Amino acid sequence: MAGHSHAANVKHRKNAVDAKRAKIFSKAARNIISAVRQAGSEMDTNLKLKYAVEKARAANMPKDNILRAIKRGEGSKDGDDFEELVYEGYAPGGVAMLITCLTDNRNRTAPDIKFALEKGGGNMGSTGSVSFMFDFRSIFVVDMTGEQGEEGFAGKAFTEDSLLEVGMEAGAEDVQVEGDVATVFAAATEFLSVKTALEEAGVVMLSAETGYVPQTTVEVPTKEDAAKILKLIDKLEDNEDVQNVYSNYDIKDEWLEELNS
Repeated sequence: MAGHSHAANVKHRKNAVDAKRAKIFSKAARNIISAVRQAGSEMDTNLKLKYAVEKARAANMPKDNILRAIKRGEGSKDGDDFEELVYEGYAPGGVAMLITCLTDNRNRTAPDIKFALEKGGGNMGSTGSVSFMFDFRSIFVVDMTGEQGEEGFAGKAFTEDSLLEVGMEAGAEDVQVEGDVATVFAAATEFLSVKTALEEAGVVMLSAETGYVPQTTVEVPTKEDAAKILKLIDKLEDNEDVQNVYSNYDIKDEWLEELNS
């Protein structure tokens, strides 16, 4: 199921994510700026901004960076009119991909995404060719050991049973555990309430977002294909306009660990 790939990938790519922290913060800031431009800087009345800020916090983005992004969103709109776009395509092996973007120039972004897909052995799909395979949900990847939280946050260790109990009480729909990492799924509309309840219970989150979860996964047959898929995802994520890349691959844990080491 989707949680297998999601949790394992977050765990094994943590070092790579840390190395790209500046780029992650830049994309989070762009997301915040766009939300402010659309509906103002008051989180009580701007749900999109609240989601953007919560996602930035989950990525350990410093509070000062978040405040600067909000201030920038309140300033002049010249040159910062961002548009949300979703591109659909395929990676090698018929793996489906949804690529969410936030761009100020779709005439730049679309060719860049198409070029990256084709160079990586995939291809761009038409609207609707892939999206029906995914559901939009809240996704929380958590550290079962409680050791990887923010400085000053006293995280707790959880067993599979105790996390399942906490997750269900928080309003989650599903909890999938793999070793010391787990994925908690909930309805997209329940993101804030479930996130708050999990944090209050002492759960340490490696990531928290609303995003696309595949209904079924495609088993990747060879390590070579797995390497091509991960390389393509990295290339797409390096694009400043790309916010997230979602796919329905199922790669063996040992291949993920080796390829992302």
